[in-house]
Amino acid sequence: REEILARKVEAELVLHPRAGLPFTFDVEAPAGVRYGDRVELRLTARWKAEDALGEGPATLRLAWAARQALLAIKTSRGYEREVADTLLARAEEKPGVIFALLVPSSLRGYVFGEGMSFEGVQEMLRGIRKARGLVSGETTLKEVEPLLVPKITVEGFVEGAIVELVAGPFKGEKARVKKIDQGKEQITVELIEAVVPIPVTVRGDHVRMLERGGTGNG
Repeated sequence: REEILARKVEAELVLHPRAGLPFTFDVEAPAGVRYGDRVELRLTARWKAEDALGEGPATLRLAWAARQALLAIKTSRGYEREVADTLLARAEEKPGVIFALLVPSSLRGYVFGEGMSFEGVQEMLRGIRKARGLVSGETTLKEVEPLLVPKITVEGFVEGAIVELVAGPFKGEKARVKKIDQGKEQITVELIEAVVPIPVTVRGDHVRMLERGGTGNG
């Protein structure tokens, strides 16, 4: 590839026997960087008296390549999907800026995007209704992973527990848990105040724990 922004800097340093000399390099990608763009650092050390010592120069090469970053996009609550759909349409018209979008149902007011640069994603967000900008800095995959694992709605319930129905035709009624279906995330209960105990199967998020109680069907 064509070499651009080539730069050569020379400096004279004093090295003491058996003493190290630390170096720190800050590499900052310019605006408009593309995936796969690389920067290479070549560090060459020569002794001033290398001819007399009979030793040639020592060279160290370091290279960095541009990669995608995971960025958090702030939106108005309830408009996450609308912002993501508009952003996706723009990404299809201008490829190479945003590679993927995530709209977690468990986190309101945020959309996560995999993009090449903060500036590029910020430019794409310009003018999108209900988009409130980017969160400063890069988001790590470790921070997002919990949002990718669906929460089991029947977790924590046991047979014999006393619950309250919070949705559906029996909303507000108290019931006793008779059966738990982990696979379907459903709970079968019997209404406590019903004259004839009839099993009712509801979704796990339609009940609220009142008393954990003991196990058993009695």
